[in-house]
Amino acid sequence: MALFGFLGKKNTESEKASEPTTAPILPQQIYEAGLLDLKDVIAPSALKITPQELNLGEKIARTFFVISYPRFLSENWFSPIINLDKIFDVSILVHPIDTADVLHKLQKKVAQVESQIALRAEKGMVRDPVLDVAFQDIEQLRDQLQQSREHIFDVGLYITIYADTIEELNKTESEVKSILEAKLVYIKPALFQQEEGFSTVMPIATDKLSVNSKLNSSPLSSLFPFISFDLSSDKGILYGINRHNSGLVLFDRFSLENYNSVVFAKAGSGKSYLTKLEILRTLMFDTDVIVIDPEREYEYLAEAAGGRYFNISLTSENHINPFDLPPVGEGETAADVLRSNIINLVGLFRLMLGGLTPEEDSIIDSAVTETYALKDITPEADFTGKEPPLLSDMELVLAGMEGGASLAQRMLKYTQGTWAGFINRPTNVDINKKFVVFSIRDMEEELKPVAMYIVMHNIWNSVRKELKKRLLVVDEAWFMMKSQDTASFLYGLAKRGRKYFLGVATITQDVEDFLKSPYGIPIITNSSIQVLMKQSPASIDIVQKTFNLTEEEKYLLLESAVGEGIFFAGMKHVAIKVIASYTEDQIITSDPSQLLSIRKAKAELKMVEGEVGQGTVN
Repeated sequence: MALFGFLGKKNTESEKASEPTTAPILPQQIYEAGLLDLKDVIAPSALKITPQELNLGEKIARTFFVISYPRFLSENWFSPIINLDKIFDVSILVHPIDTADVLHKLQKKVAQVESQIALRAEKGMVRDPVLDVAFQDIEQLRDQLQQSREHIFDVGLYITIYADTIEELNKTESEVKSILEAKLVYIKPALFQQEEGFSTVMPIATDKLSVNSKLNSSPLSSLFPFISFDLSSDKGILYGINRHNSGLVLFDRFSLENYNSVVFAKAGSGKSYLTKLEILRTLMFDTDVIVIDPEREYEYLAEAAGGRYFNISLTSENHINPFDLPPVGEGETAADVLRSNIINLVGLFRLMLGGLTPEEDSIIDSAVTETYALKDITPEADFTGKEPPLLSDMELVLAGMEGGASLAQRMLKYTQGTWAGFINRPTNVDINKKFVVFSIRDMEEELKPVAMYIVMHNIWNSVRKELKKRLLVVDEAWFMMKSQDTASFLYGLAKRGRKYFLGVATITQDVEDFLKSPYGIPIITNSSIQVLMKQSPASIDIVQKTFNLTEEEKYLLLESAVGEGIFFAGMKHVAIKVIASYTEDQIITSDPSQLLSIRKAKAELKMVEGEVGQGTVN
């Protein structure tokens, strides 16, 4: 929607008739003479005027004017039109009227109304409520005008709608009319005056239609056009600035029906910057934050916020045992917890071993159950506090099972080979901290989906152990969408997290890979907050289809600068610009040049401190 539009104007047939006849000027002559000016560049290729519309090149335009208003105009009554998802122009022309002239006319009007009321009373007729209300309104308006609390204006409200076809134009007209008539505001098309109407709507402040209604200051203020959807709430964190009206986008994800979010953006568009800013501000509101960091972008943030940073790799000292079991929660049984964990482990082994046949899947399921039984962990027993088995125990069970020898052989690289140090040891990771980051950057590319699965499984066990407000951030989530098992697990977290006060923030730059997964769309639909930032031309069409974007919103995403995009929350969405303070920016920046400057400043500070310390000793 545009409040004003501007088009160059071609000569109409009537104007041509009044001009002196001259020989036609050929395009070559125009080019050679240099007669082309700005209006020729921006004007449509052709202009056709009909009684009901204008044909401007490939677009069709129709202009309307407002002919009637109700007795009262409520605040923001024009908002549904301003926020209408169509292409149209609006022109509001306001002509001040001298208060003295208005008071003189109102005095005559009061006398007429009083005379009619008195005449009806003399004849014994029933009192007319319309006359009584009119008398009260006029007297009230006179008082306000005399006290300079109100002024009177002639106001013309004109709307021009655009479409590619007559059918689309008629449909838009019906939509606009139905919205306005529901508020007792009536419009009519400028029949046989479409040219004058189009000129009136252009931003040249010329009222060629002169269809005006007299409005005083209060109802006129309700026409204020710069009204757009607002996402400011009484509580929550600041996500950015509303680009429509420069308002603040304040929101609390934990106030929605679920606490999940998705962020889609191309590389370098500011998605990690937005996420880190949200983390920094969320930590101030008694919320624990856990991050799965595939590119080591959150290390400095964890250090600055006093969090814990775990580097997950084949050579790190941090280990997670996938056989760990969560405690039995309220309303659950030991059998339910064990069964759920066995299902998750079968999915993990399917991922680790590069897929399983139905027979192998059954063997793995039996082997996991027997491995737990070795440690007296069964559905009938209370396994609270019991030490869980290791992957090497599973290998021994498989080796002794019929048909399990080949599976045990394939598992050797995780129990005895180069990958043994990763998951074949007891868990020594404690996430009992307000801010925790798991980095998998140094993990081999082949093992990254496995590492993300195991880390998220460990996090899920911790979430179920103690109920508290938490936010789980999964950066570069397209890693998880490569495999059906990891995608299914991520979807399960997004779907079940609400019961445990967990919000899952999913971030990805590879939109196409994410949406190719059968769990991509369900994850989006289970996310109450959705943020779209700058998109590449290759992926914009699938994003437009998935999020039902208009053409204007599509081009907004293509042309957005770093840190700009569209913020969806529930049924509302606004164009957003992410804003951070200087201190926040220094903590969360991912700009390599800024990071180098920060590291250089740190090194210089350490050097100065060392020299000062050495001088003190001497």
